[in-house]
Amino acid sequence: MLEQLVPNLWHMERGFKAAGLPVSSRMTVVRFADGRLWLHSPIRFDEAVAAQLRGLGTVAWIVAPNRAHHLFAKHALRMFPQAALYGAPGLAAKRPDLAGMTELGDVAPPEWRHELDQVCIRGMPFVTEVVWFHKASRTLIVTDVLQCWGGDLDWRVAAYARLTGVRSKLDVPRTVRLVTRDRAKAAGSARLVLQWPFTRVITAHNSIVEQDAHAAVARAFGRFGV
Repeated sequence: MLEQLVPNLWHMERGFKAAGLPVSSRMTVVRFADGRLWLHSPIRFDEAVAAQLRGLGTVAWIVAPNRAHHLFAKHALRMFPQAALYGAPGLAAKRPDLAGMTELGDVAPPEWRHELDQVCIRGMPFVTEVVWFHKASRTLIVTDVLQCWGGDLDWRVAAYARLTGVRSKLDVPRTVRLVTRDRAKAAGSARLVLQWPFTRVITAHNSIVEQDAHAAVARAFGRFGV
């Protein structure tokens, strides 16, 4: 079930297999002042979670934040067919079956701007991730570009996290660095993110960072020469 972090902000994790590894992914939910809900990086959820969401407000938007986190967008739309779907740049070409998807950019849509700021991380076309700043809770919401794999993990997952440089520390994974084609563009996007006064980072894999979060992101984005 969804767990509340602070007022108007919830999250939920679910395990799955990726390349045979038992990993997890996180969905984040923001409730706007008018009661509408914004679902970031949906995971597979059941009717009990759908009922919980209905109890929180009206699911208005479903967001596929990069070119990898889209697998359950259609599932979320089946649960909430009235919601509008938004996706990262380039995702429509990869998933033509996601009809009616609006492409995200460097600026939040008008209906979000009072609640969220957004930046598209440029320079990594195979990822093309959009990240957000939830103003009310001073929270940075990311997916793959920043990761921190903490806690008890299967030994294979722990080894993978160490190999990619994100075992128990927030960083840009080596996998993401390897697909970064233009470090200058990535650095420019990172500087925009660092202008936000966030004090918390919600990652999709797997930790929520609340201690010295801004400094941790600044250190991680040093990978791009920021």
